[in-house]
Amino acid sequence: QEQLVESGGGSVQTGGHLNLSCTASQYIFSNCGMAWYRQAPEKGHEFISSINNDGTTTYADSMRGRFAISRDNAKNTLYLQMNNLKTEDTAVYYCAADCDNGGAYKTWPNYWGQGTQVTVSS
Repeated sequence: QEQLVESGGGSVQTGGHLNLSCTASQYIFSNCGMAWYRQAPEKGHEFISSINNDGTTTYADSMRGRFAISRDNAKNTLYLQMNNLKTEDTAVYYCAADCDNGGAYKTWPNYWGQGTQVTVSS
């Protein structure tokens, strides 16, 4: 069973920024597309962004501009840079991996991290 481990969450005021990280095995970073999701209280998982093994990125329209996804395959680490944070960004943030599509992130992951809490206050 592959494991993904997020870090970098915390509390920040509106307008602030946070950088999330997600580490996983070399197998994940060599073979899987990866993504970030979030889940606010009493809501379902919300897609933020994905990045394929070749670096191709996709963003949810509402996330484009303030959030930036990247990956460092040599360090087995996925990143999410979040800028100009708003109170509605408060959620648990998850990284995820899709290992069924040759390094491309398609629709739904095989593996999830445990999540990291991000709290934005005014």
